[in-house]
Amino acid sequence: MNRIAPAAPIAVVSVSGGKDSTATALRAIDEYGHDRCRFVFADTGHEHELTTEYLTDYLPGRLNARIDVVKADFSFEIARKRIYVAEKWPAKLVAGKVGKWVRLGTIEEDDAEPPPPENVYLGAVIGGFVWSPAIRAMSEEEAAEVVARALAVLHPTGIPYLDLCLWKGRFPSRKAQFCTQFLKRHPLDRYTFDLIEKGFRVESWQGVRRDESDARRDAAAREWTPEGWEIVRPIVDWTAQQTVDFVVSRGVKLNPLYSLGCSRVGCMLCINEAKDGIANAARRWPHHINRIREWEWLVGQASKRGFSTLLHHSDGEGGDAEFAFRHCNIDAMVDWSKTTRGGKQYGLLRVAPPPTCSSVYGLCE
Repeated sequence: MNRIAPAAPIAVVSVSGGKDSTATALRAIDEYGHDRCRFVFADTGHEHELTTEYLTDYLPGRLNARIDVVKADFSFEIARKRIYVAEKWPAKLVAGKVGKWVRLGTIEEDDAEPPPPENVYLGAVIGGFVWSPAIRAMSEEEAAEVVARALAVLHPTGIPYLDLCLWKGRFPSRKAQFCTQFLKRHPLDRYTFDLIEKGFRVESWQGVRRDESDARRDAAAREWTPEGWEIVRPIVDWTAQQTVDFVVSRGVKLNPLYSLGCSRVGCMLCINEAKDGIANAARRWPHHINRIREWEWLVGQASKRGFSTLLHHSDGEGGDAEFAFRHCNIDAMVDWSKTTRGGKQYGLLRVAPPPTCSSVYGLCE
C-alpha cells in the first residue's frame, strides 16, 4: 500500500455490518479511493454470528479492502473491581445506603427537590429529578454471601460486552447507555489516535442519518471534534430506503439479517430492542436467548442486588429488584413479545414459525 502524504486526509470508516456504515464505506472509496481509506470494526462480542461473518468473510472482498478489528479489554478494570468488592463491599452492604434525588440536566434554581417517593428502594423520576434508590442494610453474614458470589464470577471472559457488564455490575440501559462509549467509541478513538501518531491527517466518516432519531435530526454533514479530527457524514440527509437502494445498486449484498426480519443490525439483542425484534430473535435464534439468559445470571451474581436484566419495560406496578427481574428477564420479555393488546393475549402471528424471508426494505421481492 502506498504511503499517503501527511497533507492528504484519509477516511476512517467504522463498519458495523449495517446498511448505513456499508453505504458510508462505499461513499468513502468513491471520494478518496482505496489507498486513502481505512475500515475498522469494533467487535463487542454481542453481535449475531451472521453479522460477524458478513464483516469478516464477505464485505472485505466486496470492498476490496481489509477491515481491521478492535476490541475493548476490561481485564484491568475487573481486577480493580475484585479488590474493591473484597475490601469495600462488606462495610457498605452492612451500612446500607440512603436514597437521594439527583438533578437531571439544567434545572431552574427555584425548582425544589420533591419529597422522597413512597418506596425509597425503587427508582423514580419526577420533573428534572431522578431518585437514586436506597439500599437496605444487610447482616454481616448476608454481606459475606454477596461478596463471595460476586468474586466467584468477577473474572475476564474475553467477551467485551459481558466483561463490561461484569465490571459495572449491571447491563446498560436507556438512561445509562455506557455500552457505546466503552465498546465502540473508546476503541475506535484509540485506533484513530494511532493513525494520527503515524503522521496521517484523519477524517472520521460516520454512517449517521438525520431521520434515524430525534437525537440525530440536527446532525451536521461535517464538524470538528475537540480531539482535532473532522467528522464526515456523507449520508446524513438520506432515508433508510435510499441507503438500502444505494448499497444494492453497487452490487453489494446487505447483511443477511435484513432479510430475516431485522430492521436494524448490531447487538443481538440491543438494550433498545423493540417488541417485534425480541419476538423475531426468539423465533429464529433461540440460542441467543439462551446466551442472554446465562449472561443475566452472571451479571446478576456480580451485582449487589443479585439481579440484572438486559431488557427493560415498565408495567407501572413498581416493585423491588427481584420483582423487576421476574418481569424483565429475557424469558419474561420473550413471553411479552408474543402478546398483543397491551400484553393481554398472545398473537397468533407472533408465535407462528417465521417466514423464510422477511424484510421491511423490500429485499424479498
